[in-house]
Amino acid sequence: MRKRHAHGRQHGWIAYAVALPLAVVMIAPFLYMVATALTTEPDSLRHLVPEHFATALAALPFERFLFTSVIFSLAVVAGQVVTSATAAYAFARLRFPGRDRVFLIYLCALMAPAIVLVIPRFLLIDALGWVDSYQGLISTELVSVTGIFLLRQFFRAIPRDLEDAARLEGAGEWTIFWRVIVPPSRPALATLAVLAFADQWRSFVWTLVATRSSDMQPLEVGIANLRGMFDLSWSDQMATAVAAVIPLMVLYFVAQRYFIRGIEQRVV
Repeated sequence: MRKRHAHGRQHGWIAYAVALPLAVVMIAPFLYMVATALTTEPDSLRHLVPEHFATALAALPFERFLFTSVIFSLAVVAGQVVTSATAAYAFARLRFPGRDRVFLIYLCALMAPAIVLVIPRFLLIDALGWVDSYQGLISTELVSVTGIFLLRQFFRAIPRDLEDAARLEGAGEWTIFWRVIVPPSRPALATLAVLAFADQWRSFVWTLVATRSSDMQPLEVGIANLRGMFDLSWSDQMATAVAAVIPLMVLYFVAQRYFIRGIEQRVV
């Protein structure tokens, strides 16, 4: 028993020894960004100037960038949760001809690089007259194949006993979905919502292509264009970048309990 305990502790120390350098490598760019935002010179930490945040945000249309990002991200999250949950329920619980083949076609879409789809998506919204509008930004992001796969795996793990009992009581498919499937699936739904929000909050290529005016640019595109639009120092740009990351950090801290449970239970 003592040997087994010592062996386990040794493995624990090895895991920490491997994980710690990786954690430092991952967090180092963020620490550099924060340090640069707080200094007058990028190469020195001797002159701390916390006012860089207030100065940079007051001198820029940061509130407009933030508002666009919030509307865009929340709308896409709502759309992806609804479409992914309903599609995943159909693939996991309903029986219809060609179900598995259709699901396989959906999975094949994951092999296509996202950059390949940018031009067809732009041509679509351009034909509809939705370039530089919320409709154009949001409409092509409402379906997530990854979200459908994640929720399908979770739904398949739910026991069928309650579902069968509800059918015996005369419940329809919508009632079963809403009353039987959705309640125990909240961790998976929260996981999908967090991942979708983070993905859209950091979206750059699509939002850059689909927008024209600064009023419609979200944070990532707006911050990238600040250098040419305003006379900003490197510290001011880092200050705006740090401010853009803060909402994601808050979201992860608030939703981490549901996020971890959803990740643990997503694969059957």
